This record gives sequence, structure tokens and C-alpha cells, in this order.
Amino acid sequence: MARTPEGPATPAIPATGPEAAPVPGRVDRALLAAAAIVVITAGLKLAAGLVAPVALALVLVVALKPVQNRLVRLGWPRWLGTAVLLLVLYGILAAGAMIFVISVGRLAALVPQYAARADELLASLQERLTTWGVDTGAVKAMVGSLDPGHLVDLLSALAGSLLGLLTNLLFLLSLLLFMGMEAAGFGARLERVGAARPDLVAALRGFARGTRKYLIVSTIFGLIVAALDGVALWALGVPLPLLWALLSFITNYIPNVGFILGLVPPALLGLLDGGVGTMLWVVAVYCVINFVLQSLVQPKVIGNSVDISVTLTFLALVFWAWILGGIGAVLAVPLTLLVKALLVDTSPGTRWANQLLSAKPPKA
Repeated sequence: MARTPEGPATPAIPATGPEAAPVPGRVDRALLAAAAIVVITAGLKLAAGLVAPVALALVLVVALKPVQNRLVRLGWPRWLGTAVLLLVLYGILAAGAMIFVISVGRLAALVPQYAARADELLASLQERLTTWGVDTGAVKAMVGSLDPGHLVDLLSALAGSLLGLLTNLLFLLSLLLFMGMEAAGFGARLERVGAARPDLVAALRGFARGTRKYLIVSTIFGLIVAALDGVALWALGVPLPLLWALLSFITNYIPNVGFILGLVPPALLGLLDGGVGTMLWVVAVYCVINFVLQSLVQPKVIGNSVDISVTLTFLALVFWAWILGGIGAVLAVPLTLLVKALLVDTSPGTRWANQLLSAKPPKA
């Protein structure tokens, strides 16, 4: 209120001239949104060591929540259902870690045995390339870059980082414990939030459903691929078939390129152990089993179950792998579903983007 010298106070009139504060336009809002995305992305990149285990724990708890609800409906106390689920999950993680550590130890012991064989193969490759007219200096440089000693150095670095891996594992197990305990009452919290923000609750529930569908499909295909790969590698005489089967199962959660990541190590070991013929058989087996199931059938099933396009899945893999490393590659689809739920599905004004992100063709 403004008081005049002659009389009582009169209402202040808002400024309407050049002094008025400008209203942000569409371009300004777009620039602000882009700047916010850049800042958030940089923050996630810097905090990857903390964000990655939190994201993994969140996805695992979301995946196990229906099982917990089922046990409660059967009459189990909530605390007992949570305890059983956590113990089962801890057992699975412990078994996988044990298989991985034992197999990597055996692989480290096998590497020196194949050093002479690797030198023979590299010498043969150098001789053949020289026969074909390739420049000798370039051949020596390329062969030198393929020194098998680099693999030994890599394994030594891996062994030296086991302590850090154990620390992350303990942090993950602690997160699973606390999140599992909180999950028991999360449904009631969503019900209370739904009264004020129904769109947010619907988006979060859609994220949970999509994540569970994705994990179910990926786990089923992963078990099939791992079993077939393990049996085939054992029949071909490739060392450590259990390790490579476990690698196939884990890389099955990596969209599009998981097949290649799971193929390279057993193919190289097959070359060192049995020669070119064994390597070609490994490549052929993986192409028939892994490529058909992982790269052709599974992406289509996953795209239909979570309703995101194959192109978006590949871009999400590249982005999350760059942000969070290996865990980001494995969790690329669930994390994309979470971002989509928070940024697209929570507001009617942004749901039009689903037509561009969907794996299903739009209806005429």
C-alpha cells in the first residue's frame, strides 16, 4: 500500500512498463532445462562411485518387492519376509562373487602357461602379414601392441582392486538391508502421496512394472544363453566354461552389445588353448546362440514389454555406461525408465514424448 500526502493509502499498481520483470519464453525455458541437464549429468559423473551402488540396490529392491508382498499375503510377518528375501539375495550375490573370484584366480594362473603359445601365434601372424606385403615396421608395432604381458598386467591390477570391490560390495549389501526394510511400508506412503500427486504415483508405479518386466525377460534369456554357452564351451574344451557362462549371463543385461562383450574372452582363450579351429567354433556357437537370442529376439521382447524403442535403448546404454561405468551399462534400461517416469510421465504436458520414445508404432 502507498500512502499519499493528501489522503489515505492507495493500492500500489504493478509496473507495466519497461521496468516490469520479463516473463521467460520458450527459448529461455529450453535453455534453463538444458543447463539443468548438463549440471545434473556432471554431478552424476562425479558421484558415480556413490550413485552406481545406490542405483543397483534400488533396482534390486524394486524387483523383489512383489515377492515380499506375496509372502505377506500368505501370512508371513513383514520383517520375516524381508529377512528371507535379503538372505536369498545375499546368497545369490555371494555365490556369484565366489565363482568370479575363483575363476579369475584360475585364469591368472593359466595366463603364464599360454605365454609361449601366444608368442608363437604372434610370430606366425607377423610372418604372414610380411608375406602379404604389409610394411615390416607397421607389423612389428602392431605385434608389439598385442604383447600377452599386457593381459598379465591387467590381471594384476584386477587383483589389486579386489579390496575396493569388497568395500563396494559391503556398501551395496548395507543399502539392500536398509532399502528392503523401508520397502515394507512404501506402498502406504505412495497411497498418501497419491492424494496430492496422482500423476507422480502413477509414473513411479509404471517405472516399477516396466523394471520388473525387463528384469524377468532378461533373466530368463540370460539363464538360457548362459546354460547353452557353458555346455558348448565345455564340449569344445575351452578352459573355465563356468566363468564364461557367468559372463554371458551378466552381459545379457547389457542391451545390443552384450553379445560381443561376452564373446571376446572365451574366443581368445579358445585360440590360445585349441588353435584357430577352436576359436572359430566358439565364434560360431556364440553367433548362433547369443546373437540370435540377445541381439535379435530379446531386444524386441524387451522393447515391447517396457515400451521404449531399440534406438533409445542403445543410446541409453552409451549414456549410462559413460556416466556410471559397468553398472550403468547393466542398468541402462531401468535407469532410463526411471528418468522417463520422472520427466515425461509425471506431467500431462510432456506425455506427448511417449509417442517418440515408444517401441510400438502409433495408431493411425
